[in-house]
Amino acid sequence: MTTGATVWLTGLPSAGKTTIARELADRLRAEGHLVEVLDGDEIREFISAGLGFSREDRHVNVQRIGFLAELLARNGVKALVPVIAPYADSRTAVRERHEKSGTAYLEVYVATPVEVCSVRDVKGLYAKQAAGELSGLTGVDDPYETPEAPDLRIESQDQTVQESAASLYALLSERGLA
Repeated sequence: MTTGATVWLTGLPSAGKTTIARELADRLRAEGHLVEVLDGDEIREFISAGLGFSREDRHVNVQRIGFLAELLARNGVKALVPVIAPYADSRTAVRERHEKSGTAYLEVYVATPVEVCSVRDVKGLYAKQAAGELSGLTGVDDPYETPEAPDLRIESQDQTVQESAASLYALLSERGLA
């Protein structure tokens, strides 16, 4: 049986969270680990449909994802969670849920600068915000509280996706989780 863990990748929109998580998932699966990627967009569509983007709704969304991740991790799955989770108190509550159940939890800050994210603009959010079609964009006109003590900080603008995933894999190995 493989050891479960939650790996929470937080950062701005288009920081590279999902891309890194999928790269790591492929490597872990190739080694026989049970892995699920809990993508924030998919969770919003299927589990948190109806929630908006107020601070309260964002908190509820993050807690739902945290519950799912902890449930999976407690049962031997590596739950990779690429979710913005802009508020420190929401992330802390998820970490505490894991600690309470004795489930491994790693917070990874994908620290891509907003200038780089806006150029990548995977979903066109920065362009919509700049055109006045969207408000409440995390890191632009809505807050993003930078993690103060993440288990790992990834500067995705300075390395390849493979290098980013490898640094995360190295952390998992160091903690006895890979």
